[in-house]
Amino acid sequence: MPAIQSRLPHLATAAAFGVSLATLGTSAQAATEWDMPTPYGDRTFHTVNIREFTDDVREATDGELDITVHSNGSLIGHAEIKNSVRRGIVPMGELIMSRLANENPIFEVDSVPYLAASYEDAWTLWEASREIIAEELEQQGLRLLFAVPWPPQGIYTNQAIESGDDLRNLSMRAYNTASERIAQLVGAVPTQVEVPDIPTAFSTGRVEAMITSPATGADTKAWDYLSHFNHAQLWLPKNMIIVSEKAFSRLDEATQQALLDAAAEAETRGWEMSRQETDDAIAVLEENGIVVSEPSEALAEKLKEVGETMTQEWVESAGEQGQVILEAYQSARE
Repeated sequence: MPAIQSRLPHLATAAAFGVSLATLGTSAQAATEWDMPTPYGDRTFHTVNIREFTDDVREATDGELDITVHSNGSLIGHAEIKNSVRRGIVPMGELIMSRLANENPIFEVDSVPYLAASYEDAWTLWEASREIIAEELEQQGLRLLFAVPWPPQGIYTNQAIESGDDLRNLSMRAYNTASERIAQLVGAVPTQVEVPDIPTAFSTGRVEAMITSPATGADTKAWDYLSHFNHAQLWLPKNMIIVSEKAFSRLDEATQQALLDAAAEAETRGWEMSRQETDDAIAVLEENGIVVSEPSEALAEKLKEVGETMTQEWVESAGEQGQVILEAYQSARE
């Protein structure tokens, strides 16, 4: 009997050690690892902002939610990111909002020429449209985390553009239905090209012009394949970060809140970064020999005409949702 009793402390110690290991194992398993695809390269300010966002989440959750960013379309192509999140292939991702215009025109409200062509108006428009856009995503099991605009869109070419006629018959890079439509309205030929493929598309003659931001031009070293940038400031399209509602619901309440808090900070920071990027990117373009200009009176008149046409088309296609957004936007600007 004494021999048995002498072994009890050892058994108790072993049991305690086993419980400790089990606890450690449970703790290790509790950490959640997510993959996040984005279409843009590491130098793009959107990607820089997203990496800061994931760092903030990691720090706020003590590593319990660890998000790995896969940039430059390395994990999933741009066109497939939204559906990959919806189907649960990845829990979250980034995409340009207007890519979803074929699903619902409200997603391209930020790509209507001259509807909101300044950062102030773009923010007002975002506030007027955010709730409706979030509700539309919710119906597909997606949660909107935040959105950040690109700098105002301008026109890149290999020659000076003085009027709308100078764009006629040029092959123009398009990345959404709005850029396709504007190309059609000025008589250009829209051609789908993703950001990583822009240099090759120009060097091979696949495209001769493009509407995009100063940031994209600087990131892709536009001076290697074209010579002119017209700072037309047509619109400020936004990238949005979405998460699967199912994946979000699996997080505990504290982790969910940490994710939402980091998203709010990333949105504020991203808008500030976008403003700064506009000035910095234009300076980089000029330093590398790109001729930067403002629209001539003739070109501005043509682009304004295109904008009025596309605004009317958008309101008609977006229906009641579009009307609600437009009225809220106009009311907020008064």
